[in-house]
Amino acid sequence: QVQLVESGGGLVQAGGSLRLSCAASGRIFKINDMAWYRQAPGNQRELVATITSEDSTNYADSVKGRFTISRDNAKNTVYLQMNNLKPEDTAVYYCKVKVNYDRPPSPTYQFWGQGTQVTVSS
Repeated sequence: QVQLVESGGGLVQAGGSLRLSCAASGRIFKINDMAWYRQAPGNQRELVATITSEDSTNYADSVKGRFTISRDNAKNTVYLQMNNLKPEDTAVYYCKVKVNYDRPPSPTYQFWGQGTQVTVSS
């Protein structure tokens, strides 16, 4: 009942930048935490960055100082600005959101995007 559409992935040289977007639509009263994960071939999916509804952010150590997560609540969209990209950042990137369908108290539901490929060449 909530759809997530990701965009912004692609091929970039090391040191370059990309900006990922993830737009949510559907039955949404409130979006709580939003996050980006990534999964490289042969690896488990790992957390990259999170942002709460109060705009508090957290980052994996491997991306601190290079990546910035942000959100636009009016557009139900979360972004990931990735600078100084490295070959080890190559992965499929997924967004995840936690949504309330109705006013509290109501359950929170979790949804994943379809993933967008980021490839960084050396």
